[in-house]
Amino acid sequence: MTDFPTGLLFDDAMALLRETAAQRRLEAEYLALPRCHGRVLAQDVDASMPLPPFDNSAMDGFAFRHVDLAGDETTLRLAGEQFAGIAGNAALQPGECMRITTGAPMPANADTVAIKENCRVDGTNVIVPGATQAGANVRRAGEDVRIGDRVLETGSLLTPTRVSLAASLGLASLRVARKPTVAVFTTGDELVEPGMPLAPGQIYDSNRDLLMGLLRADGLEPTAWPRLPDDPRQVEIALRDAGCAFDLIITAGGVSAGEKDHLPGVLAQFGRTHFWKVKMKPGMPLLFGSLDQAHVLGLPGNPVSVLATYLTFGRALIDGMQGRLEPRQTWQAQLVAPLDKPHARREFVRGHLSSGRNGALHVEANAATGSHRLRAAADSNALIVVPEGAQRYAAGAVVEVIPL
Repeated sequence: MTDFPTGLLFDDAMALLRETAAQRRLEAEYLALPRCHGRVLAQDVDASMPLPPFDNSAMDGFAFRHVDLAGDETTLRLAGEQFAGIAGNAALQPGECMRITTGAPMPANADTVAIKENCRVDGTNVIVPGATQAGANVRRAGEDVRIGDRVLETGSLLTPTRVSLAASLGLASLRVARKPTVAVFTTGDELVEPGMPLAPGQIYDSNRDLLMGLLRADGLEPTAWPRLPDDPRQVEIALRDAGCAFDLIITAGGVSAGEKDHLPGVLAQFGRTHFWKVKMKPGMPLLFGSLDQAHVLGLPGNPVSVLATYLTFGRALIDGMQGRLEPRQTWQAQLVAPLDKPHARREFVRGHLSSGRNGALHVEANAATGSHRLRAAADSNALIVVPEGAQRYAAGAVVEVIPL
């Protein structure tokens, strides 16, 4: 008898993984703003100043009092100029205007800007079109952000635009979750380094590059350990060493129930198993546990299983460790052709996502179904999520997709 769950439904396994990750969140650290891109925010950010901080011009042109306009055209006396970066102290008198550049503070009493190209300059006078609307081309102080507005929330991903927003408020640093350190292992006597000759029965190790690429694309800096042979003692030594030094261990292969699958036994003996085997396809032998300070996520050895389990459980674990509350993006798309699933497990089908002329997203399932069919994954840009139970979708049915 095992003292941990086996054969869980996908949602039950995901809930257990998220709960476990939340119990061992990584600590936060303060980073200078340029280093915050892609990190998870660990503080709320409230605006201490308005944005824009002052009324300013949205265009190069001429600032004036709208009340002075009369008829199709109005001639105003040019009283001076106002450039960006210089405090605006001058006040316009009736019948006056001031040359102004984009971003420059509005002169006192001015409430409208006429675009430069729409005006004519005649000596010290400027002819302004009478059709200029009141308040045209003026950015009002606080129209974007008011003092006290919550502009960024704990658990959100710091995209370039969000980092830029923090910079616009004068923040030089932010409190963010520390990125997890990740050790990557691939296992199996049959694996050979690409570029080396193959002996009969051997294959090249493609999972290492797959996992390293997926992790790097998510902003992490994983460490690839030497490949593990099918030897329980060597598996034990390597994993226990990594468990003392890393936040997360991700393995590929060696998690099924075969005679050479030693990872479940090593984890059960020296660590803790949270669950083993999930009712999903591909990826059913997924293993999740902990060893010393590290979470351990054991992925099946077939490359498409690695892809599906990393994109679902791997990302959820990494996000949970960092306290990310913002969900990963998924899409809804129409099937190009019918799709049938006779089995009960949740399935992740490789597919190609595209946009139709009508603006709708369309996805076409790849005909290859084997979890060893790596080319089908390379030819795809999305996974189609097919829920539990036998499913039969007609062409045009709307399904959930995970973009790759």
